[in-house]
Amino acid sequence: MKKQLLAVAVSSVLFSTVLSAAQGPIPKQLAGPAEDIASMRAPDPASAAIHSKSALIAVDMLNDKAGNATWQMNLPIESDALRFLVFSGATDRWDVQIGNPDGSSNPAKTLAREVRETAFGMQGESFPAQQFDLLGLSGERTLKLSAQAGQERGGFVLIEGDAATELASYPAQRNQKVGERITLVAMLTDGSDAAMSGEAKLGNAAGRIQQASLRVTSPNGDVQTLPMFDDGLHADSEANDGIYGGDFSAANEGTWLAQVVVRGTNAAGRSLIRTAEHVIPVVTPSIELATEKASIGVRTTENSRWMLDIPVVAKAKGQHYRAYAEVWGQDAQGEMKAVAWIGGMTEAQDGKLSLALDSRWVARSKAQGRFELRNLRIEDPDHFVSLAEADALPLSLPTLDAKAYAPDIQIDDSMRMGNRPAQAAVSKGTGSRLLLVHGYCSSDVWPASHFTNTSKFLDLNANRSHDDFARRIQTFGNTWASYGIVAHSQGGAAALHLYNYYWSGLDYATGSRLIQSVGTPYQGTNLAGILASLGSWFGVGCGTNSNLTYSGASSWLAGIPTSSRAKVNYYTTSFTDRSWVYDYCHLGTDLVLSDPEDGTTEKAYGQLSGAVNRGHATGQCHTTGMRDPAQYQNSSRNATMNSNAAR
Repeated sequence: MKKQLLAVAVSSVLFSTVLSAAQGPIPKQLAGPAEDIASMRAPDPASAAIHSKSALIAVDMLNDKAGNATWQMNLPIESDALRFLVFSGATDRWDVQIGNPDGSSNPAKTLAREVRETAFGMQGESFPAQQFDLLGLSGERTLKLSAQAGQERGGFVLIEGDAATELASYPAQRNQKVGERITLVAMLTDGSDAAMSGEAKLGNAAGRIQQASLRVTSPNGDVQTLPMFDDGLHADSEANDGIYGGDFSAANEGTWLAQVVVRGTNAAGRSLIRTAEHVIPVVTPSIELATEKASIGVRTTENSRWMLDIPVVAKAKGQHYRAYAEVWGQDAQGEMKAVAWIGGMTEAQDGKLSLALDSRWVARSKAQGRFELRNLRIEDPDHFVSLAEADALPLSLPTLDAKAYAPDIQIDDSMRMGNRPAQAAVSKGTGSRLLLVHGYCSSDVWPASHFTNTSKFLDLNANRSHDDFARRIQTFGNTWASYGIVAHSQGGAAALHLYNYYWSGLDYATGSRLIQSVGTPYQGTNLAGILASLGSWFGVGCGTNSNLTYSGASSWLAGIPTSSRAKVNYYTTSFTDRSWVYDYCHLGTDLVLSDPEDGTTEKAYGQLSGAVNRGHATGQCHTTGMRDPAQYQNSSRNATMNSNAAR
């Protein structure tokens, strides 16, 4: 009877993938103190480098003299244990042979400790594979693949290397616009633990790269292989230091895949191969600054707020952007000082892009005299690629009355987000609710019986940017006057994005915890790039999501201030770790993720600085179908989240 009552209390509403034609959400007018500026600036690309212990190698079979389809590669043996996956894209598996130093070959399955059918993926984005676990190999070996007539002749091999030596790779710049050259940097390091502590050996100190190249896949599927250089001329620091650089021309719009492939030796002299898969969204700028023809206009609005009207030329009507800028002014000694940062989602209208500034920021900083708008960047809202930038622009602000410079100005929500609109202007809904939100390419995951006064946001098996995801949650949530959110995986990032950028029912909720998340890769996951590469060949799955890459997540987080992050309560999990046996959440993804991890999200990259870390639990994996129970099925944690949730 109790379960029946709970079932009645819980409504599961399927959210249409087609948004209504109604007016979109009301954006917040974001701002923050000068102390936040360092964390709000565009991040250093190196800070979001991919650290890879594995290699994803493309297979393209050719016919030999006998007419058989074959392919082979030198197989580095870094330790006594070797694991690799073979992606053939077919139910009839390829023949897999291991070539010996004397030229003979053995079927891999006869040498393997275990051969198993598995899959590699993240939630609904999954690719079948055959996994081989081998022990006791030594010397030079060759991996040989062959296909029978009618079988797929292309695919991939994923090889796990020794985690003590990793490939670190990152884009040298964030100039992801049509016509630009995109540069990638690569080097060996001595492992992610050392790298994250700042004590890693880099370049030649960690090993020797003997060959480095870029395998670039364009949005239309064309593939080219380009060299990388250690000559000091390709964003690679100094010549012959073990740091390589290479570039390609982003000739058209869309998602480019750039895979760094390196071969070499580790510090002990053993052969290795590593790859890093970069998802690079390239956009056509749809807006440009017109500040050479007109100055920034300043309008006074309600409650001592100013609207700064930046002259622009917008090439697309109705498009919104993410903008950021810093206000600087002179202090009493005539020195320039930071006043505040301002930003948010905004739309160009009548040749102007407007950002709001509460005059109390100026009064709080005690700035006066000459002002400037510095480090302006206007970005697309889905990939956070900068479309227009300015280092410094003159800004003429109204003179404040001497009484405005009060000594005890306290920062409040209206200074940070703008004046709160009337609830009726945000939503026509009534009542309160707890929304259960799933993640990327997901099924319906949350058990309804664990929660009360709850409705499910269901946009199943979909691939959304954080911004699109957040706006859909907002539209769905308009059914109620207020709500809190419990989210899984990408849903946590989308909920934070919603709270940060748009007025919604979250802003009218009451209760302890506004946003709670489990297993959210706030700083990205290494799976995103590998899945994009697999999908580029096999053409299945939900598609590429740049927000879930390390670099994409880093760009997104650069717009999320600490004050918004503080509204998030997050949990991470990982597999049960037993010292006497090999442990994992997912056999396939364990080849590329760094422990501890839940099969999708590494604990280190599930952290959200400024938010409330509610702890890490073991014995729970990201989704069902992994070795340990799914993290969203934990009844104890769900009960805690339910009782503490705002509504």
